[in-house]
Amino acid sequence: MSDTVLSARTVLVTGASSGIGWESARLLAGLGATVLVHARTTAEAEDAVERLVAAGARRDRLVELAADFTRLSEIAVLAGTVVKHYPALDLLVNNAAAMAPERCTLTDDGNEVSLQVNFLAAHLLAELLRAPLSAAGDARIVNVSSSLHRTASMNWTDPHRVKRYSRVAAYAQSQLALTMATADMAPAGSGITAVSLNPGLCDTALLPLYGRVGAPAAEGAAAVVRLCLPSTELVNGEYYDGGELAPTAAVVQEERSQKRLAKLADQLVAKAA
Repeated sequence: MSDTVLSARTVLVTGASSGIGWESARLLAGLGATVLVHARTTAEAEDAVERLVAAGARRDRLVELAADFTRLSEIAVLAGTVVKHYPALDLLVNNAAAMAPERCTLTDDGNEVSLQVNFLAAHLLAELLRAPLSAAGDARIVNVSSSLHRTASMNWTDPHRVKRYSRVAAYAQSQLALTMATADMAPAGSGITAVSLNPGLCDTALLPLYGRVGAPAAEGAAAVVRLCLPSTELVNGEYYDGGELAPTAAVVQEERSQKRLAKLADQLVAKAA
C-alpha cells in the first residue's frame, strides 16, 4: 500500500504508547498521516514516539500528547490543545483502555475507572473535537471496542457498580457503552462517520481479562487502520469485527437506551466543562 494514502491527513490515536494503539500509530504514520500520539504521561508519549521513529516512522509526522484519562480535566486540556493547533482533524481513534481493577475503584471525578477511561474519555473527546472533525470533511471516528460488549448490561441505577462489583462486568459495560454511543458521536450533518470495532483477541495488557492466548497487537492494529482508509466504505454507527459488519448486543440499537446513555454520559463528564 502506498505510503501517501493518508498524506495531508491528521489523526489522533489515544492510548498509543503500547499495544494496538502504538501499532496503529506506526501503520498510520507509514501511510503518510500526521499522527498525534497520545499517552498517559509526557514521558510515555516521548518514549512511544522514539520507538516509532526507531521502527521507521518519520519524526516530522509524529506529535506527542499527554493526558491522564482518569482525570476529566486533562482530557479537556488535551482536546483544547488539538483544537488550537489542528483546526481540521481527519481521524480520531479512541483506543485507550484500562482493565477494570479487582476492586471497584473510582477516579477523582467519581467515576468507575474503566467506565471513565474506556468510554467517558471517548465521549468527551468526540464532543470537544466536533469542530475540527467537522471542518476536515469526511472525518472518521473509530472506537476500539470488544466482543465482550455483547455479554454486558448497563447498570443504569449504579453505573459505577459500587454496590455489586465485578471487574469483568465493569469492563464489559464500558465497552457496551462505547459501542452504543458511537452513532451519537457523528450526528447528522456533522460530516463525521463514527464506527466501533472488535480488533480481535490480541496479546495486549488487557489479555489477562480474557484468559486466552492472543494474536500479535499488529493484527488488531491492521483491523483498526483498515477502517481509517478512505477506500473502506463505512456505515455510520455500526460495529465491525475483523473489517466486516457484525451484529451488536440488542441494546446498542435501542433508541431509548442510546438517549439514556447520552444523558448519563453528559452528567458524568459535566465536571470537565
